[in-house]
Amino acid sequence: MSTGTIFQLLGGIGLFLFAIKLMGESLQDLAGDRLRQLISSLTSTPVKGVLVGTLVTVLIQSSSATTVMSVSFVHAGLMTLKQAVGVIMGANIGTTVTAQLIAFKIKHYALPIIAVGMMLSVFGRTKKQKYLGNGLVGFGLLFLGMQYMGDSMKFLRGRQDIFLAFSHNPLLGVMAGAGLTMLVQSSSATVGLTIAMASQGLFGLDAAIPILLGDNIGTTITAVIACMGSNRSAKQAAAAHVLFNVIGVGIFLLILPFFRSVVLMTSGDIARQLANAHTLFNVTNTLLFLPFTSLFVKIIQLVIPSKETISYIGPQFLDIRLIEASPAAAVDAVRKEILRIGDLASQMMMDVHNAFTLDDVHLIEQVNQTEKIVNELTHKVAQYSSELWQKSLSQDLSIVLSSYINGLGDLERIGDHAQNLIELYDYKRENRLPFSEKAMEEFEEMFSTTNRALELSLEAIAGEDVEKAREVIDVLESKIDTMEKELRIRHIKRLNKGDCHPSAGVVFIDILSNLERIGDHAHNLSYIVIDVAKVRGQDQRHKYIS
Repeated sequence: MSTGTIFQLLGGIGLFLFAIKLMGESLQDLAGDRLRQLISSLTSTPVKGVLVGTLVTVLIQSSSATTVMSVSFVHAGLMTLKQAVGVIMGANIGTTVTAQLIAFKIKHYALPIIAVGMMLSVFGRTKKQKYLGNGLVGFGLLFLGMQYMGDSMKFLRGRQDIFLAFSHNPLLGVMAGAGLTMLVQSSSATVGLTIAMASQGLFGLDAAIPILLGDNIGTTITAVIACMGSNRSAKQAAAAHVLFNVIGVGIFLLILPFFRSVVLMTSGDIARQLANAHTLFNVTNTLLFLPFTSLFVKIIQLVIPSKETISYIGPQFLDIRLIEASPAAAVDAVRKEILRIGDLASQMMMDVHNAFTLDDVHLIEQVNQTEKIVNELTHKVAQYSSELWQKSLSQDLSIVLSSYINGLGDLERIGDHAQNLIELYDYKRENRLPFSEKAMEEFEEMFSTTNRALELSLEAIAGEDVEKAREVIDVLESKIDTMEKELRIRHIKRLNKGDCHPSAGVVFIDILSNLERIGDHAHNLSYIVIDVAKVRGQDQRHKYIS
């Protein structure tokens, strides 16, 4: 094997891998925010998990990336192990689409496809035309890489004896496929190389099928690497991926002659036979496991027992691996972390309320500590988002991420106002300033309306519910402003009559002011939902309060 042949092989693999990456990124760009919605939907049943896993893998062109996402989601508590198993099964099916594509005999049209793609990419008038152009370039490069890989292996045509061992001993073929896939970190590349070599007549179906089976074991290394340093739940998800494929390969090795006969009936072309073998294995393996998902999960939990659930002090959803695996998943991780910060801000508000109504001095320190956590998480989300910005985000995802970051600032300010309120309580308590019964009723009225706006805005973000967002924007925000003015006037009248202590009156006015500003920030938070809806063409009104 000459140096030139080695370079040709490595170049072909490099082109092939780059083509898959380019196609995946283009499909993600075309899908835009819809991919983020798909990823964020938690699957209630294994069947739905299989569908989600398949669709996501087809879009991002990487079963490894989908599996890494599943491991990350289980680690963060966004998915149960049972849900993750369904997604992993779907990822195995989704990755077979690439094999079906490369089995088409269109390598002679690779250069014209690249030319058309470049024209669209460079001269396209719209973003979608440019994304489509990039996808076509990737599609063309896929076949160009295949051609280079196949041509580089021509020197083995007279050495078929090397591959006879795989025909006589399928386990060797499985080991070769697994080892190569672990090395290049791409099952699609191994499948592509196998199809290219088989198409050159280097080996037949008997030797190729075991290599394809081994490829399914080798691809699990990515999940194993991803779970390192994660919690027990993530390790269980990675183990499920490994066992799912290893057991499946074991079953198919037992029925290899029958499986070969079925594959032979699907097509007369070796390339298409191998693509079909890859698809048949993964679909059949999923159908075999699907009815026993619950039992399979229990076995995994016996192999890797769960430990006590730990409480997260730092970021819970910001897995750095998601940025590379799928920017859409990383954007949704930002959304979930922001919602978590929102929950902390809501807790601060309730602690402030209980401090005033129950006169609980211990809540002062609790609010101050929570405010520090909010600030720290805000910094972490901003840092994570900054790294995410370095990726090439689609226009839709870029708009959505920008909106989330704007909302992050509003949540931090809500935390600041909650801290101001607890300081006002502390000042009132230390100076023994009494609130009249009427003042406390008005405090309750103003607080409940403001807190309702905050809770509703967070619910709107969580469910991407435009109606709830509109209730905050069109109803509650103006109601809070009006209430603040009316209550301020009433309180001044009581001060003038001497019904209230002057210093207590100043504290009360400051409370109203802080609650009104919290209402403004809840109003701004609701516009995150409007921005996301605008990306999907569902809403068009914009109005922020600073």
